[in-house]
Amino acid sequence: MTEQKALGQLRVVIAGLGSIGTRIATALDQGIEGLALSAVAVRDPAKHEAFLGSLRRQPQIMPIDQLGEVADIVVECAPSKHLRAIVEPAVKRGKSAVVVSVGGLLDNFDLVDLARANGGRIIVPTGALIGLDAVNAASVGTIHSVKMVTRKPIDGLKGAPFIAENNIDIDNLREPLKLFEGSAREAAKGFPANVNVAVALSLAGIGPDRTRIQVWADPTVTRNVHRIEVEADSARFSMGIENIPSENPKTGLITALSVIALLRKQRATLCVGT
Repeated sequence: MTEQKALGQLRVVIAGLGSIGTRIATALDQGIEGLALSAVAVRDPAKHEAFLGSLRRQPQIMPIDQLGEVADIVVECAPSKHLRAIVEPAVKRGKSAVVVSVGGLLDNFDLVDLARANGGRIIVPTGALIGLDAVNAASVGTIHSVKMVTRKPIDGLKGAPFIAENNIDIDNLREPLKLFEGSAREAAKGFPANVNVAVALSLAGIGPDRTRIQVWADPTVTRNVHRIEVEADSARFSMGIENIPSENPKTGLITALSVIALLRKQRATLCVGT
């Protein structure tokens, strides 16, 4: 029995040490009630040597497909193309997987069935959105419609497949340009690094095919701006949030903080929110 298990702590591992993963690792190292960082998976260990060396307790460095062997909770913070390689081994072992690249989950939704069959869990954090508690509650009744408008600075949208496939020049924009309007499922394919919020919203509510989203490239904003409108039999509500980008312009700073808040709830004595 390891020292961590002897203390009754849940072992957390992190796949990916970008802007989100490093912030989560730091929070775990500084201390979250009932949790301990046991391992990380990174593509280039040498690149992260200084960061890992700064931690008070050194985590193991392991291949992504072995993380489930030393974890109770696997946190996925990698590009969405690696989602399956991270999540599948974990849920097969009956462990929990926290999925940040939730857009990638739509193409691998059989992982939910796999988790169910093996006693695992897939947990989607609120991320860069607010109000998922309200959407979850409304979905117990009947939600009629969910609409979302996302506006991002130019740098946060560069490299999106939809922009490349349609030969859209966003570098010289002087005014806002609507790039896309359609379902959350379609948006996830065209903007895999940008609309995880829309997919999380859709899974909390009426699904990725009925949730509608617009994506705008907007040179007039410096933050990632999301506006949501929900019509339900229990309530009509709208939400807005303007997220400060992290070191990665595609990702809001609040995304990492959302995962940390979720991890704190795993063993918290007082837990607020559904």
